[in-house]
Amino acid sequence: MYCLLIAGVPASGKTTLSEAIADKLNLPLLSKDAIKERLFDHVGFQSRQEKVSLGIASMEILYYAAERLMWAGLPFILENNFEFSSEAGIKALLEKHHYPALTVLLTGDYKAIYRRFQERELTPGRHRGHVVNDCYPERAGQASACPPAPSYEDYVRGIETRGFDAFSAGDAQLRVDATDPAAIDVEDICAQIDAWRKRLPRS
Repeated sequence: MYCLLIAGVPASGKTTLSEAIADKLNLPLLSKDAIKERLFDHVGFQSRQEKVSLGIASMEILYYAAERLMWAGLPFILENNFEFSSEAGIKALLEKHHYPALTVLLTGDYKAIYRRFQERELTPGRHRGHVVNDCYPERAGQASACPPAPSYEDYVRGIETRGFDAFSAGDAQLRVDATDPAAIDVEDICAQIDAWRKRLPRS
């Protein structure tokens, strides 16, 4: 039994990497954003405060599902924008169930990743629940205005103050350079995960 925590700076490719690892290692994947998007579609929100509440509910559902997998003694992946405020919740779960965890943290050149962050916010396929703050689903014939992307300075300040680039929970951390997504070697990352897993004590 073990779990992988996929964390890192915004737009570093956490979802893409977690899906690739899940496929390679045949592991169940729990994603906070996937949960949140379903809540957006079925519940929606009519204010920034309600949107934040859905985010909190998504985290609670994520941790509930993770705990059920822990009770079953199964390995799995959690993908989330883990930050300082996330540490207490996930660490409490890991300690309660004596679950070893490896944090896979995506980071790199902030300027390069920030450019992807800007592009992502303008991508037509980006779920509208993530990019509007006032109302989703949007009223017929009235598209909600998207807030402007934060400046590069605010982007970096958010990383530093919220701890996206410093998060670590569990027994070990594997840092991945996500400056160039095409250069990420999924096979090598999976090999390092497998080597870590083999060092775990037998339960």
